[in-house]
Amino acid sequence: MVIQALTRICADAQCVVDIYVNYDCDLSAANIFERLVNDLSKIAQGRSGQEIGMSSIQELSLRKKGLECLVSILKCMVEWSKDLYVNPNLEASLGQEKVSEQDVNYGKVLDSLIRRDSVNSMDSTVSSGIGSTSTQASLADDPEQCEVIKQQKEVIERGIELFNKKPKRGVQYLQEQGMLGYTTEDVALFLQQEERLDTTQVGDFLGENSKFNREIMYSYVDRLDFCGKDFVSALRIFLEGFRLPGEAQKIDRLMEKFAARYLDCNQGQTLFASADTAYVLAYSIIILTTDLHSSQVKNKMTKEQYIKMNRGINDSKDLPEEYLSSVYDEIAGKKIAMKETKEYSITQKSNKHNVANEKQRRLLCNLEMEQMAKTAKALMEAVSHAQAPFTSATHQEHVRPMFKLAWTPLLAAFSVGLQDCDDQDVVALCLEGIRCAIRIACIFCMQLERDAYVQALARFTLLTARSSITEMKQKNIDTIKTLITVAHTDGNYLGHSWHEILKCISQLELAQLIGTGVKTRCASGAIREEEGSTRVFPPSAEEFIPLNLGILVGGTDRRMASILESVGETSSQSVVVAVDRIFTGSTRLDGNAIVDFVHWLCVVSMDELESLHHPRMFSLQKIVEISYYNMNRIRLQWSRIWQVIRDHFNKVGCNPNEDVAIFAVDSLRQLSMKFLEKGELANFRFQKDFLRPFEHILKKNRSPTIRDMVIHCIAQMVNSQAGNIRSGWKNIFSVFHHAASDYDESIVKLAFQTTGHIVVSIFQKHFSAAIDSFQDAVKCLSEFACNAGFPDTSMEAIRLIKHCAKYVSEGPQSLKEYTSDDMNVAPEDRVWVRGWFPILFELSCIINRCKLDVRTRGLTVMFEIMKSYGLTFKKHWWQDLFRIVFRIFDNMKLQELQTERTEWMMTTCNHALYAICDVFTQFYEPLNEFLLADIFAQIQWCVKQDNEQLARSGINCLESLVIHNGKKFCPLVWDQTCSCMLEIFKTTIPYALLTWRLTCQDDDVLEKYFDVETDCQSICSTERNPSERGLSQLSNHSDETWKGKSFANYKLFGSLLIKCVVQLELIQTIDNIVFYNATSKQEEDEHKAAAQDIFEADVHFDTENQEMYKYMFSKHLFKLLDCLLESHSFAKAFNSNNEQRTALWKAGFKGKSKPNLLKQETSSLACCLRVLFCMYLDENLKDSWNDIQFRLINVCREAVSYFISLTSESHREAWTNILMLLLTKSLKLNDSKFKIHASNYYPYLCEIMQFDLTPELCAALRKFFLRVGLVFQIYAVENQRKIVEP
Repeated sequence: MVIQALTRICADAQCVVDIYVNYDCDLSAANIFERLVNDLSKIAQGRSGQEIGMSSIQELSLRKKGLECLVSILKCMVEWSKDLYVNPNLEASLGQEKVSEQDVNYGKVLDSLIRRDSVNSMDSTVSSGIGSTSTQASLADDPEQCEVIKQQKEVIERGIELFNKKPKRGVQYLQEQGMLGYTTEDVALFLQQEERLDTTQVGDFLGENSKFNREIMYSYVDRLDFCGKDFVSALRIFLEGFRLPGEAQKIDRLMEKFAARYLDCNQGQTLFASADTAYVLAYSIIILTTDLHSSQVKNKMTKEQYIKMNRGINDSKDLPEEYLSSVYDEIAGKKIAMKETKEYSITQKSNKHNVANEKQRRLLCNLEMEQMAKTAKALMEAVSHAQAPFTSATHQEHVRPMFKLAWTPLLAAFSVGLQDCDDQDVVALCLEGIRCAIRIACIFCMQLERDAYVQALARFTLLTARSSITEMKQKNIDTIKTLITVAHTDGNYLGHSWHEILKCISQLELAQLIGTGVKTRCASGAIREEEGSTRVFPPSAEEFIPLNLGILVGGTDRRMASILESVGETSSQSVVVAVDRIFTGSTRLDGNAIVDFVHWLCVVSMDELESLHHPRMFSLQKIVEISYYNMNRIRLQWSRIWQVIRDHFNKVGCNPNEDVAIFAVDSLRQLSMKFLEKGELANFRFQKDFLRPFEHILKKNRSPTIRDMVIHCIAQMVNSQAGNIRSGWKNIFSVFHHAASDYDESIVKLAFQTTGHIVVSIFQKHFSAAIDSFQDAVKCLSEFACNAGFPDTSMEAIRLIKHCAKYVSEGPQSLKEYTSDDMNVAPEDRVWVRGWFPILFELSCIINRCKLDVRTRGLTVMFEIMKSYGLTFKKHWWQDLFRIVFRIFDNMKLQELQTERTEWMMTTCNHALYAICDVFTQFYEPLNEFLLADIFAQIQWCVKQDNEQLARSGINCLESLVIHNGKKFCPLVWDQTCSCMLEIFKTTIPYALLTWRLTCQDDDVLEKYFDVETDCQSICSTERNPSERGLSQLSNHSDETWKGKSFANYKLFGSLLIKCVVQLELIQTIDNIVFYNATSKQEEDEHKAAAQDIFEADVHFDTENQEMYKYMFSKHLFKLLDCLLESHSFAKAFNSNNEQRTALWKAGFKGKSKPNLLKQETSSLACCLRVLFCMYLDENLKDSWNDIQFRLINVCREAVSYFISLTSESHREAWTNILMLLLTKSLKLNDSKFKIHASNYYPYLCEIMQFDLTPELCAALRKFFLRVGLVFQIYAVENQRKIVEP
């Protein structure tokens, strides 16, 4: 009857919620809802059935009733919160406006899966709804306030629990939680009013001797009113709130305070002389009560004995015998005891054995009925006069705390029912309860509770357990169906619980394979028998060991038949359709739910693929399917879904199992093709995210098959969907970029063919759509060019880069209008940033990375682009560009192998240096301001290198640069130019030739190995034709020449020779810059004329052949003169140091003849003389003639004097041209200037006549002396004519 009554109560939603609100959320009321659920859970688990002597049938019936009550409670909570639930199957899917009739029918099928034999369905209407009206006066329903009260109640109950164990700790806890004040009055009131406190602990606490406890005890007693009460009644009131402690000192303190309080309340009484009398009498009453009513005391105290015991206690007098007699009679009639407890619990039986017979069962039943009646009576008496307000619940939020309170005992009841009972009714009730509990947990986002119920449900499917699959029963099949139903109806709320559900579905697929009789090769040789033994099967045996499905026992047809029978129902049409609709129904999940669903499906898929026995692709296939189903979602949702799927495909595409990876790549291809069909608007980036897995797979997977497949997939996309591709071009070029560095010819060939098709054909039509990836395209081509394994591809890639320049030139407006992530770049600069710069930068990378033939082609193309399109470049573009260009020389500055460094200097650097000067000349105006200083610095650096060809190239470039642009130079630029030349002169003068000394080690080596083999020309040999001027002897020496010589000397001497070459080149360069490069030829013609004795009275230098002289200022010319004279002085000093030259010669410097610098000595002086004479004759420098004349006379005088001092015929012969130049230039001076010069040279020229002179020089001296006679009027002009005419 009680269970039936509870069943009716639990079926009323309003009643269930009202019980919780008015009792469990009331600080002064009992937790009826909580106790109800706990007790029903115990009944449902069958924990008390056998103890009270029930039979098995009765126990099962009672368990069913308990389960029915629990399920009813859950249904009430579901009904109460139904407005918060959103059924995904009633929502419009992505592709339709209304729910189809098929979906509605399918929902009915799902419900029918687990409603068979169920007592009630979840969707049935409970008896009373939320809006039912209470007949009592109700208060406003405030869920938040109820929540607060419930929390406070839990705190108080926790504090009481602590107090009943350790009073001080309980009081401290309540005070810390703010539920109890800190004053003694607050604590005393709490001890007096809280009836749930353990009376023994209260007595001990009040009897403590600490100051705080005593004050509490005083406050406690002072709150008692003993006015008008007789002494025994007052003592009864005092002792009914606690139990006296056993310690005498504590009793003493309590009795002492009681006596004082009693007299304070009854000050008009005359019976007690003092409080001491009351104190002693109270003690005697306590003793009398113990003596009379204790079963352990056999000899009871008589009235006379009691009276005698109390003699003399009233201030040495006796209390009236009549009074003491009445006290004795009252105590004998009714002992002093604490008041009766208001709540009673069923007495716990210590005997746990089963009741043997019907008689004992009836006896126990009667005892229980008496106990229940007693408890009910006490409860009714306690509340019969209470006036408590009643709240009628209306809010749905009450369900959350109710379920949080009840979910644990509910789960225990359902779990035990499913675990140890095979009764269909019990199983149906348990599954119905779990389903309702999951619904509630989902609605209120209670993750812990939801996961616990779903895990329990998954565990009872036996799909994820370690139990043998042969143990699967009908209840496990029903559990599987329930799990599928939960997935379908509550998918929006499942979150992490999808993991358990999808694991079960994955294992269900295995079970279906078994159920349909599908077999695969056994992955393990050992299979465990049911009895625990291990039997080894031969490798050829076919068996199936399901992943995490337990250990399959196989081998006989009978066992396989048993297995097929056990799991056959998992392959039923209804189950298969239900599972499939979980995935097709994913389109109806909300944005967050679908992300959770996809995430956990990917996790399960990885578990399948990582199986050591037999990797499966069931979940991977489902991922592909749901990607198709959900592709029409809004971009915000689809991007979150794809982020999860993309990461999964990244891993799967790199799976070591090629079959798995091939499936992943092919699935990606299909999805990508479908997605690209939708197209993409400008400035969106989703195609880029979608195609990123291809890039990752190609980068990480080293399998040639997979890499080749990725390239084919991308090529197919390009060929079929080029018009729809926007941001995806970046990924496409990234894939080809990775393929470009491959060693597989087929991969590189296909990738390059596709790239070429894009650049030549697709860019022609869709260049504006591919601007964002233009830089990636050029970078991709650059990578193809740098693949040394395919030189033809490299050359073609460079050609395509050059072809890209045409798109930039023809479509600058598209680049200007393109914004994307260049919002902070000015429109006119976007052409540079997205067009020209990537092209030129990648060409520079090719130059720096590739072998000679490829980098040479790259260098040529780079400067061709500059020359062809440079007119459109802005000044700051040029600045960025030449930062790239000068990186070519940075590569040369790295510490590399000497052979590679030498090759780089002699080829690429030479080529680059000439090309830079050509570009500078072509675009002088925009480049002059910022580039000239850098070019000069680069030339200086090249000249300083220990590479003759590079040094020559630097000087030649300097010469060409000045000759072609000098006419445009301003004074400041001429300052820079002359400073550059001066710096080169200073840094390349080989001072070490004068300071080098022979070490002892070198001397020993020379004694052993020195041997003169052949005669060799001097570095300054006058017989060398102009095309060989300054040619280094180092390059003409064989290795045998240096055999045995110190390597340090070898390196030093090579460097010194290159400096000598640079000096000669620079001297000739100055001569060519200042004058025309045919000046020397003209001088030779003049010398021949002199030799033929052809006298011309008025011969002038042809100023039309002058080059930069007329554009230079005197200060610049003086700078150059200083350089020439310094070089001349050094060469003269070296040539005069015969001892040093001999030492160098013996050390191997210059080989078979003593080294000399005659060419440097004479050419520097010749150039200096030409410059000075030109300035001396220049009318524009008339103001500076005095200074020029001074310099010229000193130079000429020193030159003639030095010639006279020479002792070597060969040395004098080398100086013949210097004297010829000096004399012919002097003869061109006017008489006044000639007179000054002749007076300075005349004695020296007379001395020269003593040497054996060449005919040309003799003729020139003859003309000079004749001119002297004429100018100084030694003879008349007529006499000169007579001398001339024979």
